[in-house]
Amino acid sequence: MEKIEDILFLSNTSSRSLKFVLLLIVCLQVQCQERVIKHISTQPPSPAMAPEIRNRFGRILLSILCGVITGLFCALIVACLVRCFIGYMNKTPILKGPVVFSPKIDPKTLQIALGNENQLLGSSPNGKYYKTVLDNGLTIAVKRFEPIEDDTPEAQRKSVKRRIQQELEMLASLRDRNLMSLRAYVRESDRFSLVYDYVANGSLEDAMNRVREMQLQLSWDVRLRIAVGIIKGLQYLHFKCMPRVFHYNLKPSNVMLDAEFEPRLADCGLAVLIPNLNTAVSGYSAPECFQNCRYTDKCDIFSFGVILGVLLTGRDPTDPFFTEVATGGSLGRWLQHLQEAGEAREALDKSILGEEVEEDEMLMAVRIAVVCQSDLPSDRPSSDELVPMLTQLHSF
Repeated sequence: MEKIEDILFLSNTSSRSLKFVLLLIVCLQVQCQERVIKHISTQPPSPAMAPEIRNRFGRILLSILCGVITGLFCALIVACLVRCFIGYMNKTPILKGPVVFSPKIDPKTLQIALGNENQLLGSSPNGKYYKTVLDNGLTIAVKRFEPIEDDTPEAQRKSVKRRIQQELEMLASLRDRNLMSLRAYVRESDRFSLVYDYVANGSLEDAMNRVREMQLQLSWDVRLRIAVGIIKGLQYLHFKCMPRVFHYNLKPSNVMLDAEFEPRLADCGLAVLIPNLNTAVSGYSAPECFQNCRYTDKCDIFSFGVILGVLLTGRDPTDPFFTEVATGGSLGRWLQHLQEAGEAREALDKSILGEEVEEDEMLMAVRIAVVCQSDLPSDRPSSDELVPMLTQLHSF
């Protein structure tokens, strides 16, 4: 940075010196013209001397003009060279190998661990998830994306990789208890691998699948805590980050649960970075995402409303049940229909029904889930408004 500042200072100094020289040349030109005119006016006109005086005066003007043009041309070349050099110095280099943001992870150790056969935790259309143990005993989770298929020119591919690298470094700087912190990433020739802390309980999608299979019991208190943690994570992204960060792909598989079932949002902002990342998740994406492809914080709120509905009902929004006409075609419309009919209790997961106080909280949460899934983005509350709405349902 200091070198660039020195170059800029020298460039500015050269520019000022050039202006001074040009001004001096103009002054000399004026003085020469005055002297020639004075000399001509003081001498008696001579027909023999007139052509010589005109030729001398023309040569002087031509010399001055050539000097000015040459100076301007040289100054333009120097300015272009300085600008190109500064642009080259400011260009972010494309890093190879592991880029580590945690002092607990050694790049060489990470590279060796990724080369070994690791435990597969799950997979998706976008990539696979692995559990890896480093030599120092630290357990990490690695998300390895599928290769990026791209036929664009090499220069454009480098530009995309450089932009992804800059955004990943920005995402690694985000710190909140309800976010999965990016600990490192590895760039290969055609793909990226992201390194996170390992969480014992997996994703919310895994947990809800176990609930449906009667392998796990999640009380209303735990489900409400999960909902509050998710909306607090969104509040941090939407209102405490500069510039604002959108999740772009909020769904249960991107909500990780630690040992105390505290949620942590994963893959924040990656959908807009990875060119072939699959984000068209039926049931979780806001309708305007398919209509005009314009993404705002209210799109994240819509996705949160669907997740809240999943926590309340235990149902998967991609269930064929919601394709029936009677349900309105989606989880949100089904909940809205039951609420307007005064039958919202019928939608609640039977495994969490119990005390009357808790049922009142759940019915209020149904209202919140419905308004979050409003068709118009302006009708949806912000994450800043939702945090007190949910925390007032229960004391945390």
